[in-house]
Amino acid sequence: MLFWILIAALTAALAVILLYPLLRGAKAAENIRAGEAAVYRDQLRELDRDLDGGLITPEEADYARAEIGRRLIAVSADEPAETLKPARHHRFTEAFVLLVLPVLGLCLYLTTGRPDLPSQPLEARLENPGNDVAVLITKAERHLAEKPDDGKGWDVLAPIYFRTMRVNDAQLAYRNAIRLLGPSPVRLDGLAETLMAVSDGVVTEEARQVLEQSLTLEPDNPRARFYIALSMEQAGRPDEARQAFEALAKQSPADAPWLPLVNEHIAMNGGAKAGADPAAPGADPSAPGNPTQQDVAAAETMNAGDRQQMIRGMVESLDAKLSEDPNNFEGWMRLVRSYAVLNDKDRAVGALKRGLAAFPPPGEQGRQLLALARELGIATEGATQ
Repeated sequence: MLFWILIAALTAALAVILLYPLLRGAKAAENIRAGEAAVYRDQLRELDRDLDGGLITPEEADYARAEIGRRLIAVSADEPAETLKPARHHRFTEAFVLLVLPVLGLCLYLTTGRPDLPSQPLEARLENPGNDVAVLITKAERHLAEKPDDGKGWDVLAPIYFRTMRVNDAQLAYRNAIRLLGPSPVRLDGLAETLMAVSDGVVTEEARQVLEQSLTLEPDNPRARFYIALSMEQAGRPDEARQAFEALAKQSPADAPWLPLVNEHIAMNGGAKAGADPAAPGADPSAPGNPTQQDVAAAETMNAGDRQQMIRGMVESLDAKLSEDPNNFEGWMRLVRSYAVLNDKDRAVGALKRGLAAFPPPGEQGRQLLALARELGIATEGATQ
């Protein structure tokens, strides 16, 4: 009951705030017209005084009196017409504010809100957070404020921070977890990813050192090897980057989820993308967007700028083919990944939405598209709408 009383009070306060300028404007207009008429009446009285004092002639007084009288009549005659239209306009606006807005707000609340849900203080929600990520984070933060040396708490909170785009908090959490629990490949890789996120995807020197430390603990760590190869690519060393990506591709299982992304980088650095050769095992020569042998041969003779332009052309060609024939799941996976590799986040999000329109998330293929987007750091909020 108290909630509805507060809602009614807020609605009344909002109505007063919205109506005040309208009422004030009408009153101000009336005051202006009354002021003009008073000025003209004062001028008539002043004219009589000037005539009695001999300051003007009777002819001049008659002419001035006629002009002032004309203006006074004009103001008095225009007053009803001027006030009639604003009054109607104000009455319509007042009715809209007082009736339509509250009804509209109530309808929105009943359709999108939860009026049947009982109120719950923060403490009660912290005891049973359910799937509310914000409440889970608050609960963990309160716990760590009381026990900052709880390494396991930092270890759990760090990836949650990263998934919710709180990159600086995630970096601090990973550092605390490493300090308290010791380095591990998962923690070191997570710290490296936060460092790269802060630098807009660039593998900085600090991130590279963290990744190399991760490889000393797990030499076959595919994530660390991928990012180190990416650092070579970003540093303008395509031959070394291609060799590193090819070595990672050879060690990876055939169904590894990161293998298509590795192959994209191999192709970007002048190598033969796995699946580009129709004779390769499991390759689909008719899949749109795969480079031909002629494409690969041409890319090897190009400089970095021309090779990048060629790759963009191939991606745009794949995009056009999928617009004509959207029933190609592998094509959508390749397109989303390609735009992410080219650092074109807007087009990656657009490709994801179009791919999910063809393969909705309830299905296995739609879930794979969403998983790929999360892996590549592409925002999935609203992608299914």
